[in-house]
Amino acid sequence: MTRPLLLPLPAMQFVGLAGGWWNEINESAQWQDGIFYTLSGAFALVSLIALIQLIRIELRVPEYGWTTQKVFHLMNFIVNGVRALVFGFHMHVFGLHPKVLTSLALDLPGLLFFSTYTLLVLFWAEIYHQVSARSLPTDKLRVFYISINAVIYCIQAVIWVYLWVNDNSVVELIGKIFIAVVSIIAALGFLLYGGRLFFMLRRFPIESKGRRKKLHEVGSVTAICFTCFLIRCFVVLLSAFDADASLYVLDHPVLNLIYYTLVEILPSALVLFILRKLPPKRVSAQYHPIR
Repeated sequence: MTRPLLLPLPAMQFVGLAGGWWNEINESAQWQDGIFYTLSGAFALVSLIALIQLIRIELRVPEYGWTTQKVFHLMNFIVNGVRALVFGFHMHVFGLHPKVLTSLALDLPGLLFFSTYTLLVLFWAEIYHQVSARSLPTDKLRVFYISINAVIYCIQAVIWVYLWVNDNSVVELIGKIFIAVVSIIAALGFLLYGGRLFFMLRRFPIESKGRRKKLHEVGSVTAICFTCFLIRCFVVLLSAFDADASLYVLDHPVLNLIYYTLVEILPSALVLFILRKLPPKRVSAQYHPIR
């Protein structure tokens, strides 16, 4: 007869202390304010870094107009700036009525984050199809990118409007699953075109200028973005089926801190650092303005 598996007393005490600590922080108004203001400050810092980099690029190459690089930094500035405002006014945001307004305030920046970083996937796809034997007009890729984003925003808008009219738990669940699906689409996009471009660069001659740096750049950004969107997908699905993992309530500050640090703040900071190099002043074949 097998004996039941019992945790040692120190381990049980540790679990009890950890659970008590977690609940104490979640229920403390001071901790809630401190954590959400910390998130606001972190997002504001990333937003400022993106703005400074955008200004530096504009001063370096003002004649190129709105390039992919400039649009990417502008969208980073907007996304992180909106997040900073949302968490800076967290008491008002989490107390909005109807409840769908809280979801809108938290999910809309997430969709903008999706649009911002899939812009990198579009840029890599353009390079890959221009260089590879299977050449594809870049205009078609951009139309596809805009169409996908338009469909996603339209579906999400329909979900928000329905929840505004009728606060239905089933539709709310569908909305969370939809966000998870959008996240996994982004993750697969990075895996597909980041991986393709990485292996294409590896086939270039060793003496190719900048090959090693580009390999590191593409590989690192692919790994970072794939991981952050995968984590987003997992956590959103978990929160859809477990109320204790909800990100839409004021008394889960620790979960919000961990989640937004892993899926937005840290990835944004790392990608902005990796892509910090300014474009060359002379006209380059790799630097395409958006028409």
